[in-house]
Amino acid sequence: MSLVRKIARPMLAAIFVVGGLDALRHPGGRVRKAEPLVRSLAAPLGLPDDPELLVRANGAAMVAGGALLATGRVPRLSALGLAAAMVPTTVAGHPFWEDTEPATRANNKVQFLKNVGLIGGLLLAAVDTEGKPGLAYRARMIGDSAQRTAVSARKDARYAARTAKREARLKVAQAHDALR
Repeated sequence: MSLVRKIARPMLAAIFVVGGLDALRHPGGRVRKAEPLVRSLAAPLGLPDDPELLVRANGAAMVAGGALLATGRVPRLSALGLAAAMVPTTVAGHPFWEDTEPATRANNKVQFLKNVGLIGGLLLAAVDTEGKPGLAYRARMIGDSAQRTAVSARKDARYAARTAKREARLKVAQAHDALR
């Protein structure tokens, strides 16, 4: 693991561990903000209609994902999980489009955009293969190799067929000459 990754992952993860712990310990204000979103999405998604439980679960997911990302354990999966956990947090926590007061609207807009930036960083971390080929690349290479093998086998088969045909003609000609 490069020095940049060793430093950057814990830096990125710190906000999630701290924020997740705070959501677990003190969900109060977050519950009020999450309530409208939970009420509208709980039934269609099959989630419990309990905003406090979902806020705490989101906090626990952030603590776990942040800890995994910080320590470099399954960093791509943990970054993807954190990005997914940030979406409802961002939408419910900073709905600047609903604010009428300019100062509150501006503050929520900044916080919303900060969270969008964090989601972007997490998505970059989720696709970071640390210089090693990713699964898609490896699958593509296996497919290309299989295709090259098939093309080569067809060429070899055509060559063998032409060679066999020539040898057969030669033997027929030799047999014909032997009968004369």
